[in-house]
Amino acid sequence: MTNFLQALAPATRTYKDHSQPLWRRILFSREAAVIGGTLLVILVASLSVRAFAKPITATYLLLDIAPILLIALPMSLIIITGEIDLSVASIVGLSSVTLGVLHQGGMPIEAAAVVALLVGALAGAVNGFLITVVGLPSLAVTIGTLALYRGLAVGLLGTKAVTEFTEFWTDLAKSKIGATAIPSVVIPIVILAAIFGVVLHLTPFGRGIYAIGLSAEAARFSGIHVERTKFILFMLSGLVSALAGIYYTLRFSSARGDNATGLELSVIAAVLLGGVSIFGGRGSTLGPIAGAVLIGVLASALRLANVTSDVINIITGTLLVASVVATSFLAWLRTKRSRPGKKTETLAAAKG
Repeated sequence: MTNFLQALAPATRTYKDHSQPLWRRILFSREAAVIGGTLLVILVASLSVRAFAKPITATYLLLDIAPILLIALPMSLIIITGEIDLSVASIVGLSSVTLGVLHQGGMPIEAAAVVALLVGALAGAVNGFLITVVGLPSLAVTIGTLALYRGLAVGLLGTKAVTEFTEFWTDLAKSKIGATAIPSVVIPIVILAAIFGVVLHLTPFGRGIYAIGLSAEAARFSGIHVERTKFILFMLSGLVSALAGIYYTLRFSSARGDNATGLELSVIAAVLLGGVSIFGGRGSTLGPIAGAVLIGVLASALRLANVTSDVINIITGTLLVASVVATSFLAWLRTKRSRPGKKTETLAAAKG
């Protein structure tokens, strides 16, 4: 029992955590650092690469990172609980193929999109069932379903692609808001971001997510439905990934089994870079959004500078590793700094 309480001690909030004014806690946070870094990269890219400062660059940047922004929202909540979902990109491909096959078979695109969303939710529910009911680790489960869902997607279409879609919907996926350079897809992203933000930060369900990440056992004894919460999050991850798959298909007017291959790397990099701890219990919804924009800005600027995709992948992987190392280093540093104070308090209590 003593070891269990000691394990919880580093995660316990004290009055010292809130001793600084709110503005200082906001400005000196991981999220603020990522936002500042994003603005700095945009400034440098605008000065270094002339094409980057054009409005059309912002349009294509937002169109490119839209799937990452969508999937990063439920992924943040999953990682805060201490789990992970590596199957999101394959669910994007599976929902894309579902939409293409059904529409090619004569089903209206609206109905086919609903079925694709249900397929994504079902795929997420399978992940959730294996993790919460069967008790398998999320890393192993989602690696397996990554291959399973991708195999199903490729098996349904093979090397073929469905490219005949209603022009209204393909134009809508690439449309802009009025005369601005902002794509229309930003609207559902903002709505979903607001919903996930409210759920995570302002509801008991969200507080339960943090509690599960800090200690699933303690959360369970506190009356939180740990397994049900995780199941809901994985099902939401599948549903939002399917939504990203529908957008991906309509934007490129192509349903293929290999759509969005490797997208999970960018999503996880954005989430971890945005301040969500890979060990669970810490994070927000704003940070991953800023992280996705930062990765998108870097990739866009590098492409305009004629940097190859291999180098861009290396940089993305480096950011992913750096974000994990930075989180661990900062946690270790806080622990080292807090130990002398704890020892002094213990000695004072003993003398008293």
